[in-house]
Amino acid sequence: MEHFVVSARKYRPQTFKDVVGQQAITNTLLNAIENNHLAQALLFTGPRGVGKTTCARILAKMINSDGTEAGDEDFAFNIFELDAASNNSVDDIRSLTDQVRIPPQVGKYKVYIIDEVHMLSQAAFNAFLKTLEEPPKHCIFILATTEKHKIIPTILSRCQIFDFKRITVKDAKEYLKYIAEEQGITAEDDALHIIAQKADGAMRDALSIFDRVVSFSGKNLTRQAVTENLNVLDYETYFTSTDLILENKIPELLLQFNNTLSKGFDGHHFIAGLASHFRDLLVSKTQETIELLEVGEQTKAKYLEQSKKASHEFLMQGINLANDCDLKYKTSKNQRLLVELCLMQLASITHDGEKKNSKHYIIPASYFRKKGITPIPVNIPAKTENATTSAEAKTEIPEPVKEVAEVAEKFQVTEPPKIVLKQESKRTSGLSLKSLKAKKEHEIKQMEVVINEDDLPKESFTEAEFIKVWNNYIEKLTKDGKHNLASILSIDVPKIKDTVAHLEFPNATNKVEVERQQYDLLSYIRKTLNNFDISLSITVNEVMEKKYAYTTAEKFEKLKEKNPNIDMLRKTFDLDV
Repeated sequence: MEHFVVSARKYRPQTFKDVVGQQAITNTLLNAIENNHLAQALLFTGPRGVGKTTCARILAKMINSDGTEAGDEDFAFNIFELDAASNNSVDDIRSLTDQVRIPPQVGKYKVYIIDEVHMLSQAAFNAFLKTLEEPPKHCIFILATTEKHKIIPTILSRCQIFDFKRITVKDAKEYLKYIAEEQGITAEDDALHIIAQKADGAMRDALSIFDRVVSFSGKNLTRQAVTENLNVLDYETYFTSTDLILENKIPELLLQFNNTLSKGFDGHHFIAGLASHFRDLLVSKTQETIELLEVGEQTKAKYLEQSKKASHEFLMQGINLANDCDLKYKTSKNQRLLVELCLMQLASITHDGEKKNSKHYIIPASYFRKKGITPIPVNIPAKTENATTSAEAKTEIPEPVKEVAEVAEKFQVTEPPKIVLKQESKRTSGLSLKSLKAKKEHEIKQMEVVINEDDLPKESFTEAEFIKVWNNYIEKLTKDGKHNLASILSIDVPKIKDTVAHLEFPNATNKVEVERQQYDLLSYIRKTLNNFDISLSITVNEVMEKKYAYTTAEKFEKLKEKNPNIDMLRKTFDLDV
């Protein structure tokens, strides 16, 4: 069987013209080589898979090329690649600086490519500084990293920095299209677009995904095969959902959401994608912003068609509801219900307009439309003691209104009783003695709550679990700036007996301070361990206080026990303690 080479290696660029999406950097490097303005220390930084190491290798090959060598010459003797992730010690850098002194055997320059340079230790960076600042004339350093912020400033100031950008979806799709043609693969435009989006700006990731999808679907790459293999929600899911929302079909919408969950997608992914879909529809409504759509031509046509059905107000309200659901998702106890409620609210946006317009009719307006009758608002007059005049009695009433009036009279429709709210006679200031007293009484009433202790959780826990929660609370206090209480709690490790935590402190001051703050401490521990029987028992140990407060003489005696020569030193020079 023929050995398979992944596309990321097979189609690795060999010249700067082949590099995708980094034209500004490649043009700068080409001009620097032609004009002999190339710095001796370069730093390539940027996300993974955008061409940093590839450009370093191409540059190393080009600066040694004079046009007389063979086409397959790679100058392997002049190019040294060092992986700083595994060679990050001072000895590795010293070995490298010793090699730098030796001039190249072939070509003009020795090129050192140090990948993942941010992994070097602090000592290794410092050992590298002098060589990087004043390297020999025949030596060029190319450093590559994904995390520039981890490199010390003294290294950054000695390098010429090139920031590689993420590869756009359009550029990645065009390169994938070229590779598909090279391999004789028929690929749909939308399929390649989904792969480019999934890669998130990394060309290497895009090629790896491309290989995986080709292995799954063969020579014919379809959008359906890509979405199935990558486990991403297809555009069609959101187009169908939006149609159901606009048509107020709540049951069908909930069934479609259930079908989406059954395929393995979570509700968070679905609702976040729906918000993005509404955003794309909003973008499609204006001719100037259509270019912001990062989709294929066929999908763009669908967006333009559906954007005509949805109003601007609906899309703005829909984005707001979906985004609100997205923010609440992680903290929700019932996440599925949260998404379903959001979908029902979305499907009710356009339905509310009909309800508001029909509130003046006793019979819904939809009933009259089905019958082909134009509805007329009816106001039923209240009954009075005076009889109607004969002239009013002879007034002709339309048939539909007559029927409605008879029904109303039969069931004795009357106006509902009015509810009169009692207003406060006098407003009081928020800072008056009366208002403060009332507020205090209200707080006391709120505290008078009877809790059945049998209903509170009492889960079992180990001493190790308790100590872990105890240490977490101390870290929390430190982050909040409560260093005094944190240091007091760090004095002793609690000993657990049943549900009582026993503590010993060197003085009464520590005990009083902990007892003042024990409500917050116990509340945190009880909620974390889910056991509301936990309590504290605090004692003062005078021996422990002695241990924490040595006098000068006691310190000297301790030192003398460890080294008797200290006493001889004191006597020789007649020193006082």
